[in-house]
Amino acid sequence: MKARSARPEPAYQVLRERLREEIDAGSYPHGTRLPTESELVARHGLSRQTVRRAFQDLVAEGIVVRIPGRGSYASENGRGYLRHLGSIEDLMSLSDDTTMEVLEGLRRRVDVTAASRLRLETDIVYTVAFRRLNGRVAFGHTMVHLPPAVAATVLPSPHLATGAVSTHTVIGLLEPHLRRPITDAAQSITVGGADDMVAAAVGCPPSHPMLRVDRLYSDEDGHPVELSVSHFLPEEYTYRVTLRRSG
Repeated sequence: MKARSARPEPAYQVLRERLREEIDAGSYPHGTRLPTESELVARHGLSRQTVRRAFQDLVAEGIVVRIPGRGSYASENGRGYLRHLGSIEDLMSLSDDTTMEVLEGLRRRVDVTAASRLRLETDIVYTVAFRRLNGRVAFGHTMVHLPPAVAATVLPSPHLATGAVSTHTVIGLLEPHLRRPITDAAQSITVGGADDMVAAAVGCPPSHPMLRVDRLYSDEDGHPVELSVSHFLPEEYTYRVTLRRSG
């Protein structure tokens, strides 16, 4: 009886492993743009679906980062910042493994849009701008807007002064002073280009594609207590959420 021949590996797995080996060997250093789907289709005689599946697996493993409109980039596994968020406590624990560097300390300003989103009767808010780092790598820029009454509780904090560097989050600094605990964070995620301020903070060119995350935090009475507007470098930051079936 003839021995059965081993089944050949699917083409997408062969390509996936080849790309993985090339990245591990340094052929594509961290941040280097990989060949496009069209280039790999032509080079290896594969279907676009096969190439896409190989990329999807590498993206899921954190070895490749895909940036809309720009292409796919090599990422040393574990070098970029991965955040798995599922609760308010997860957001507060950003301070466990990242650093907040304050670029513009907490100050009073007029901001009609922020005041409206915070449901204030005046246009006055208090704003602090900072960048967040994983090790020495800046991966995000955030502007936090606070109602005046909320800001008054943390105005003396040295952690929110220009130039301060700490392992804190603004909501972590705020909550001990609030009459009611923070219970909700309404979040929206979009994609946009880095303006000059964001680009300077994270070291990318102006108009570079960024992941924008807006969060409006409210206390248990439904009163907004903080609006944060963050821009994250997709090459250095991965946002992951686990969705579960209800019931």
